[in-house]
Amino acid sequence: MRAAIYSSYGPPEVLEIKDVEQPSIKDDDRVLIRVHNASVNAYDYLFRKGYLPTRLENGLTKPKNHILGIDVAGTIEAVGKNVYRFKVGDHVFGSCLGSHAEYVTPRENVLSLMPKNVTFEEAAAIPCAAQTALQALRDVAQIKQGQRVLIYGASGGVGHFAVQLARYFDTEVTAVCSTPNLQWVKELGANYVLDYTKKDFADDGKKYDIILDAVGKRTFFSCMRSLTETGVYITEHALYPKYHPVQLMVSSLIGRKKAKIHLAKPNYSDLDFLRGLVEEERVRPVIEKIFPLNQIVEAHRHVESGRTKGKIVLQVETE
Repeated sequence: MRAAIYSSYGPPEVLEIKDVEQPSIKDDDRVLIRVHNASVNAYDYLFRKGYLPTRLENGLTKPKNHILGIDVAGTIEAVGKNVYRFKVGDHVFGSCLGSHAEYVTPRENVLSLMPKNVTFEEAAAIPCAAQTALQALRDVAQIKQGQRVLIYGASGGVGHFAVQLARYFDTEVTAVCSTPNLQWVKELGANYVLDYTKKDFADDGKKYDIILDAVGKRTFFSCMRSLTETGVYITEHALYPKYHPVQLMVSSLIGRKKAKIHLAKPNYSDLDFLRGLVEEERVRPVIEKIFPLNQIVEAHRHVESGRTKGKIVLQVETE
């Protein structure tokens, strides 16, 4: 099968398309999926670059796992004997390591049936980003009706889902993004949109119950004065790891304001929930561009630029 392979850490050019052995089901709770589409996330370029925290997991000098990708949408071609939720032929989406390849074998507990009203491309854009936004708001921040929520990086993968989910939970949503994205982010349901290139939200004196930094470009310290007395700041990206322990320590000493670091925990329950919201048209993925698998280098460059509008998706299956 074809797969996007990297054998050393480095720039996007370390990625290349190669033929590798097709995986087979080795555990009874796994399924074999023919991949139609996958997406490219910050996870992928951080692992590819050999960002220090990822090397602790994936090898200090060279990667142990050579295929990236954590989102998948495709068709089930085989199931293990202990798989009860799916059958051959089902169209599914979910979380799966190594999805930048033609076949993968995830466990069934990180998959869900695809929403009936989306394409494979759209389904592949949902899992990681939407679960991250959902868990951050619902589980970490314990979002409540009527609260004021600010989403920083509202036009990105996690951010554009967070805007929609915050509105679903019936809160007042302020979305922060750049000038070209203001209108479409407002159309997602934001009550207010702020252009970070013209003004810093932290200077206007408004207080928020939740501040979700969906792109890892703010710190708890820069957001403290914009939080209510019991407000919660959440960061999604480990771009400033040296600050994280300090943020957590300081937040525990200054009263009831809290700093939280969140990484998504894939599970079928949240995917089922999101599938329902998509089918009810309460949430929708926004895709900026679809790259064929053989343009994986260009896809990585684009995502790593930090200027993605919604999601970048890979077309893995060829006609």
